Amino acid sequence: MVESVVEVSRLAKRYGDSTVFEAVDLRVLPGESVAIVGESGVGKSTLLNCLAGLDTWDAGEVRLCGQPLGALDNTARALLRRDHVGFVFQAFHVLPHLDVAQNVALPLLLQQRPDPARVAEVLRAVGLQALGTRLPQQLSGGQLQRVAIARALVHRPALLLADEPTGNLDPGTATQVLDLLQQQTREHGAALVLVTHSDSAAQRCDRRLHLTARGIT
Repeated sequence: MVESVVEVSRLAKRYGDSTVFEAVDLRVLPGESVAIVGESGVGKSTLLNCLAGLDTWDAGEVRLCGQPLGALDNTARALLRRDHVGFVFQAFHVLPHLDVAQNVALPLLLQQRPDPARVAEVLRAVGLQALGTRLPQQLSGGQLQRVAIARALVHRPALLLADEPTGNLDPGTATQVLDLLQQQTREHGAALVLVTHSDSAAQRCDRRLHLTARGIT
């Protein structure tokens, strides 16, 4: 039996007396892509944060690369995330004082294995090869999204988590970015979990799952 990259069992998240979601079961294998869709406010982004160990939950279990996240302290979670997770946030989270290439290189620098050739490779892949020395404030929203995606891919993570990765892109660039995410997933045996409102993006994935307050189907 192939070991999951990430596995969720009966996961529940609440804020006080309000249930965000409960009874969520999810298993994603190496090389597999999964789209998570659902109404606004149902907790899709919160679920991604739980998968990465960035948020806590109230019941159930999350296992990442075989490790139970709930049993790890904050330092161990951060190290696991550093080495095995690439996260494309909806709000980009690029550092304004670093140029494009430096932002993309951050995951490799955190692992103490700088690789300018790999940085150049992913910048070419997202069409930013000529913009490596620009600062984030000199870029458009679509270009910033591509910086965030390049940064998530650069260290070849086992798990790619993408929160609306094509939301700020024109259709042509969105297709290019989805191609890149799928290529990374399949070529490197990564697992991709994609939150999206885009039907076309969801259809590109191996599975499309619908998240509600009562679970995921």
